[in-house]
Amino acid sequence: MLPDVHIVNTFVLLHYEAVTQTRVGRAAYHHGDLPNALADAATNLARRGGPEAVVLREAARQVGVSAAAAYRHYVGHGELLRAVKDRALEALADAMQDGLDGGERLADPAADAMRRFTNLGRAYVGFAVDNAGLFHTAFCRSENVRGDGELTARIAATRPYQILSVSLDELVAAGLLHPDRRAVAPIAFWAAVHGLATLLVDGPLAAMTKPEQDLAVQRTLDILIEGIGSTPRPA
Repeated sequence: MLPDVHIVNTFVLLHYEAVTQTRVGRAAYHHGDLPNALADAATNLARRGGPEAVVLREAARQVGVSAAAAYRHYVGHGELLRAVKDRALEALADAMQDGLDGGERLADPAADAMRRFTNLGRAYVGFAVDNAGLFHTAFCRSENVRGDGELTARIAATRPYQILSVSLDELVAAGLLHPDRRAVAPIAFWAAVHGLATLLVDGPLAAMTKPEQDLAVQRTLDILIEGIGSTPRPA
């Protein structure tokens, strides 16, 4: 009977350890890890399938917790999508910053400001083409924003907008962008580059080869650069 007792005791001990490890793991989530774990899982879903793929129950399943546990941290789909949207915008901003700071600095401030602006545009489009799911998620409508003032403030607070603003300020300082155009320049340039990125990801330009895409990006940036140097029309 003694061997059987040892077998039973061993089984009970292993079962207790398994249950304990499970409880410890779940307790760690409840102390702050679960929201990030869910956001990580949801971001991976968005990377593969865009904002439509962000489903709270699926994120919970991938993390290994119940839907009820997930809903204690995210009230619903909207909250989780907002968290993923913020992460996607940060990923885009990181790519833009790398593009702005990449390459060798030129001695001429005007030439260097133009080089950085061009690299910024290429980085933006490159991120969209290489990360279509996150690109779509970064600009999806996760909630309604009321009031023009609130919308303007939210746009200005985003890192992509701030990085673009740095480049535009450099163009003004170098005498390449007229100060009178500085206020409207962010929307004009952002719209042009974002529109091109959308055409390359979802539109008719998606069928282009890589060299053709690169040429389209360069020609678009060339037009923007030519516009930068023109004189504003009288109001």
